[in-house]
Amino acid sequence: MPGLCRDCLTTVTDDRRCPACGSPRIKSHPELFHLTIAHMDCDAFYASVEKRDNPELADKPVIIGGGKRGVVSTACYVARIRGVRSAMPMFKALQLCPDAVVIKPRMSVYAEVSREIRKMMDELTPIVEPLSLDEAFMDLSGTERLHGAPPAVMLARLVKRMKNELGVTGSIGLSHNKFLAKVASDLDKPRGFSVIGRAETAEFLHDKPVRLIWGIGPAAQESLDRAGIRSFSDLLRWDQEALTARFGAMGYRLWHLARGQDKRRVSAHEPMKSISNETTFFEDTASLDILDGHLWRVSEKVADRAKAKGLAGRVVTLKLKRANHKIITRRVSLRDPTQIADRIYRTARALFDQVGDQGPYRLLGCGLSDLCPEHQADISGDLLDPGAAQRSQAERATDEIRRRFGTDAIVKGRALR
Repeated sequence: MPGLCRDCLTTVTDDRRCPACGSPRIKSHPELFHLTIAHMDCDAFYASVEKRDNPELADKPVIIGGGKRGVVSTACYVARIRGVRSAMPMFKALQLCPDAVVIKPRMSVYAEVSREIRKMMDELTPIVEPLSLDEAFMDLSGTERLHGAPPAVMLARLVKRMKNELGVTGSIGLSHNKFLAKVASDLDKPRGFSVIGRAETAEFLHDKPVRLIWGIGPAAQESLDRAGIRSFSDLLRWDQEALTARFGAMGYRLWHLARGQDKRRVSAHEPMKSISNETTFFEDTASLDILDGHLWRVSEKVADRAKAKGLAGRVVTLKLKRANHKIITRRVSLRDPTQIADRIYRTARALFDQVGDQGPYRLLGCGLSDLCPEHQADISGDLLDPGAAQRSQAERATDEIRRRFGTDAIVKGRALR
């Protein structure tokens, strides 16, 4: 059976030890050198960058996220062993892992590492479809002649370079379509390299839970549970018309995915549509001071991410979830795009003032959409707010100070609420 040593990249036929370097990290599969659709997912990306930059954290549980009222952005694998998961309320994460080191996200640093990884992927293939800072699809069809090696070898070389040159690790999923490549990348994390071939697709999926499908959240899972659908084998008992009648477009998609079919192409030109951030409160609150402080913090995070990606947005959206789980959204279009936290915050605060008396609230969020390159941002200024230009200049100066001396070098008073 064809195999590959993931440490020295030697092609092997023995799946026990590499004859060249003695490594046991051998990947063998009948279709290993014929599959071309890949998904690369960094391992606990934010936490890995923090551990890289502070070696003292190497063996410690690290959680990236907000304070006790916030949620977990990501957690290292040491913390995950204790039960910490992304999107978990911070108070619960600290109950599970009280000795964790909690670090505020440094989005500009993560974005820079992401750009370096993207450069490495672009060297393999022009068809790269990023999903976020830390994961992307790649179509390596036709690249074997260019590189003199099949896609599997080049993918193993990619994650090896990421580790050696950038100090972060990633897991590879390799298959014959996007759906299965993404599923495969999550099978053996961290530092995984998993393959799902054409011949084994039906057998592999048969007993797997439908929550394996990307995008099946709690609400969708509840709807499927009511229909008696919990596994792929359950889906196979439904015909296409019945699934579509019951679940609409999702049913049509599920019928095909149940058979391992996914005709979506890897797209190198899929634009980012929005940038957002939200926080879930430890306790429901109607306090204007507390809500205002959170609104500033989420606005600042949205601005940081926009700046890190070189983007600006014309539409500002406010999201609130009431104690009864009812969601309220308000949005407004600006005269010209922005990436300035002060302007995002003031716009979102004006939206909040329209509905703020409907609390208490359990969640607050803010977002930017209708995105464009940052050179189009904040061109005309705000004629109704003469101080806006001065505050914008001050924010740019603050960004530079934080870049040089750390994110806590300057903190606005409202951020402490």
